Amino acid sequence: IIKIKKSRVIINDSLFPTTLKYFSKFSMASGSKKIIIAALIGNALISITKFIAASMTGSSAMLSEGIHSVVDTGNQILLLYGLKRAAQPASPQFPFGHGKEIYLWSFVVAILIFAVGAGVSIYEGIYHIRHPSALHDPTINYIVLGLAMIFEGGALYFALKEFNKVRGSYSYVEAVQRGKDPSMFVVLFEDCAAMLGLFVALAGIILAQITGNSLWDGVASVIIGLILAFTAAWLAHETKGLLIGEAANKDIVEGIHKIASKQESIEKINEVLTLHMGPEFILVNMSISFKGHLPVGNIEKAIEIITKNIKEEFPIAKKVFIEAEPAKLEPN
Repeated sequence: IIKIKKSRVIINDSLFPTTLKYFSKFSMASGSKKIIIAALIGNALISITKFIAASMTGSSAMLSEGIHSVVDTGNQILLLYGLKRAAQPASPQFPFGHGKEIYLWSFVVAILIFAVGAGVSIYEGIYHIRHPSALHDPTINYIVLGLAMIFEGGALYFALKEFNKVRGSYSYVEAVQRGKDPSMFVVLFEDCAAMLGLFVALAGIILAQITGNSLWDGVASVIIGLILAFTAAWLAHETKGLLIGEAANKDIVEGIHKIASKQESIEKINEVLTLHMGPEFILVNMSISFKGHLPVGNIEKAIEIITKNIKEEFPIAKKVFIEAEPAKLEPN
């Protein structure tokens, strides 16, 4: 429990025995998986109808939307895989579990949206702008787009409803920046981009029909690609920090500091370092200077109380390590 090293007393939370294999079995928000599954089913069905409509009418915008839906379907499969991998128990090789797997696969999703979704859509749009071809009867496009808007609107409503449960009083942008579960906001971003893309595709097809110029269909495809590129860039930016290793939100760090400060035996809290090992797993490292001439038993008791209170106040603080340093003696 206690190890003396170079005049430092190092005490960790092994005072509270927990079997190693349960360290990473933190409970993922069930809402995330529900959102992903709902979006997966919807996108798989919608993509088929979009490709059928594109083949029947020759619409570039509809083809881009079909590619968009296929990419989204693949992304949701990757997110589900990431959630499954993240729930694996800890092991000697990965003592803090696999929680960061969801960050990795969320970043991969962002890259796929950019490389496949945005890249192919922009390419198709430019090709049809340079080599325009007459559109066939667009009625089937309108039907498919109408159905897609209904399905995507339902998925977006469901995603917003689940996201609102966790964002609290923060704005959507702030909630995304503070959020540590990318599987939640990745799907929200995808659904928003999908709805915007549908409106762009509809506008492009209407303009192409009214003007008789299929150039507008190609322009719509390029705009859809740019929407996907922007979405991918934002997702990559938000997930990069989590993948590298983000600290807990400021209110949690301040709360941990406040809990430790209540102990009268503490002279100074030198630092509080936190690291997200997963959406619901925070690693806490603290350096504390205790008052001089305290028995080791008193230091041990104080650390036990601090660790217990931190875990009770913040259940996601799965592991707490506290380095106890003796107070510096005043020179004679």
